[in-house]
Amino acid sequence: MNAKHYFSVAALCLSMAACNSGKGNLTTGIDLANLDTTALPGTDFYQYACGGWMKNHPLTDEYSQYGSFTVLAENNRKQMQGLIEELAKGQHEAGSVAQKIGTLYNLAMDSVKLNQEGTAPIKTELEEIASLKNKADVYALLGSLERRGITSYLGTGVGADQKNSDMNAVYTSQAGLSMGERDYYLATDEATTKIREAFKVHVAKMYQLAGFDEATANRGRDIVMDVETRLAKTFRSMVELRDPQANYNKMTLDELKQKYASFNWDAYLTNLGLKNVQEIIVGQPEALAEAAKILDSLPVEQQVLYLQWKLIDRAASFLNDEIVEQNFDFYGRTMSGAKEMQPRWKQAVSVTGSVLGEAVGQMYVEKYFPAAAKERMVTLVKNLQTALGERIQALEWMSDSTKARALEKLAAFHVKIGYPDKWKDYGKLDIKDDSYYANIERATVWASDENMAKAGKPVDKEEWHMTPQTVNAYYNPTTNEICFPAGILQPPFFDMQADDAFNYGAIGVVIGHEMTHGFDDQGRQYDKDGNLKDWWTAEDAERFNQRAQVMVNFFDSIQVAPGVHANGRQTLGENIADYGGLQVAYQAFKTATKDAPLATVDGLTPEQRFFLAYAGVWANNVRPEFVLYLTKMDVHSLGEWRVNGALPQIDAWYEAFNIGEADPMFVPKEERVAIW
Repeated sequence: MNAKHYFSVAALCLSMAACNSGKGNLTTGIDLANLDTTALPGTDFYQYACGGWMKNHPLTDEYSQYGSFTVLAENNRKQMQGLIEELAKGQHEAGSVAQKIGTLYNLAMDSVKLNQEGTAPIKTELEEIASLKNKADVYALLGSLERRGITSYLGTGVGADQKNSDMNAVYTSQAGLSMGERDYYLATDEATTKIREAFKVHVAKMYQLAGFDEATANRGRDIVMDVETRLAKTFRSMVELRDPQANYNKMTLDELKQKYASFNWDAYLTNLGLKNVQEIIVGQPEALAEAAKILDSLPVEQQVLYLQWKLIDRAASFLNDEIVEQNFDFYGRTMSGAKEMQPRWKQAVSVTGSVLGEAVGQMYVEKYFPAAAKERMVTLVKNLQTALGERIQALEWMSDSTKARALEKLAAFHVKIGYPDKWKDYGKLDIKDDSYYANIERATVWASDENMAKAGKPVDKEEWHMTPQTVNAYYNPTTNEICFPAGILQPPFFDMQADDAFNYGAIGVVIGHEMTHGFDDQGRQYDKDGNLKDWWTAEDAERFNQRAQVMVNFFDSIQVAPGVHANGRQTLGENIADYGGLQVAYQAFKTATKDAPLATVDGLTPEQRFFLAYAGVWANNVRPEFVLYLTKMDVHSLGEWRVNGALPQIDAWYEAFNIGEADPMFVPKEERVAIW
């Protein structure tokens, strides 16, 4: 479905409209203790800008990574904890939002009840799967399981038709890999091989914890590895998934039935909650073909064990301590490097804030986000739009006709700030005092039904795809929107007492980043109305691709771990957005301060403070295991390289820190990226 571009772990501020340079007693916003002045800016700017912070914030056992953004996320979670626990203490009218929030949180916190229940909450569904007798039964159950969040051979959902963005369409996509990414099944390097072997042990243990004998558990393990490896061999890579044209293959239902003749589409779609479907957009035809082949050829008794595994894997985080611990041991310790689970209250707050996202978000906004901040943020975004427009107009490599279309798209940006104007209605979602997992499943069914009901209907372009309390931001190409939730519009990433150098360097770059996503290697393929439609001249498109390749080559050359390189093509969109965000924010900063230049403070010029503020966003400690995980799974570069990889492309950075040819980070001007 739609590829939304998330900023990942950055955060935004309330406003810069109030940060008038030269007025009041504004600080620099730069904490000198965060720097490592023993490092040279031209040798390792990340260490120079963030070394002190990283030294003063060592990783604790709970985290795979811990950075500036984590501080904000934890502060938000504590705020939500207070709001949720207040409701959890009282009695509320059945069916009210307060009752639902309180009940779900209390169930998540009740370890005694969870341990007494063991795996009983999934017993009925394990038996339901075990009762399958033939392929017809499998297909009938497949859609029903997916509706409950138990995804196996393929994933189906509803989203804006990328070539008719005003209308919703049904999509199918490759799915079913428990480890998430195909390389975990196919790569032969030592680190990945160890993870794959650990996964096999994990699967067998989980079967046994769910009540299966050792022989059945081992047989199930082998079936899981066989099915998921077969699927992985046909999956498109993270890079291939970044091509929206290649991943848009619309077919009529009759064409699907003819092309994938063995797949029982009627049974699958009906039980998923989709009726009268006329067309489906197939994301990855090869993976769908293999899924159909496996479903057609794998003996039913093996299908049973595989689907039972998918249920166990899905439910594991919501059951007794023993199975939760084993689940964490693999996904947390082995894959991500964390050493201990988060406290139960943190997990409970996160789940409650996800299941009842806008209900919790409404409470959060009322207490922690003043309505006036929305308008101030809108003003800031407009300032950045102006700067990006100026840069587009000044491009030497782009023709006037393409510039005109680009400016039209920029002007058409739909900006969402803080929280939605209309809150989601949870009236039909039942939260009961039965079991934690039963409620998670009911919530999943409710969300699935809500999504499927959109098929064939107009897109609601006011709908939010993040909750207000989320520490993140996004650009959505099919609605041409940039969204900044309330959860990230606060310190420590914005300081109302700091000057423009700091705030343009931190928040300004982030906003510019989201804007630039509309013009990265993916976003540029969508027009101002959100349709996947070529609006470039052939010559301009070729020039863009040539310039983007410079970015690809640069990041491909980065070694993130011994023998492991970054993937410049996989991270291209985010790297372009970082680059564009820096260029746009710096220009806006210089414009904002031209009539009242800021002073040098603590030996740092305003220009230097701009880049230090940007780097500080990415201060982060990360475990070696998680470096490998992110390099495989994430379209964002690692924090270190969002600094040391991005800044060498920015001419103003060289000028600010007097970086010359003798410095290791120096890149000759003719070899630097030059796009936006």
